[in-house]
Amino acid sequence: MTTSQPRNVKATAGFDALAWKWMRYSAFLLIPLAWGHVLIQDILMGGHSIDLNYVSVRWSMIGWRIYDFCLLSFAFAHGINGLRQVLFDYIRSEKFRRWTAWGLLAAWVIISAIGAVAIIGGVR
Repeated sequence: MTTSQPRNVKATAGFDALAWKWMRYSAFLLIPLAWGHVLIQDILMGGHSIDLNYVSVRWSMIGWRIYDFCLLSFAFAHGINGLRQVLFDYIRSEKFRRWTAWGLLAAWVIISAIGAVAIIGGVR
């Protein structure tokens, strides 16, 4: 009986490799961010006691603003990248793939910027 030797495969360094790594890093960062959010907002505070005054007091501290912005941007980037991968399973045209990737990137930047304005500069 012959045992097969493992193959050495060189991964190409490009956008897809970077996107693959980003999915892993963002998921690793999202786990504590999302569970921390659930713990604080839903379990400790309770959804019934969250109102505009609570949000105003919470966002008066820069640390909570950064936390919420990180949660928003990592979750949305993770979701957009997953959507890109699913769409690329069905899009065969290289030109349309490129347009789709740029459109998704633009959507991520615009919505993250709107979220940043709302979170970082919205409440005084």
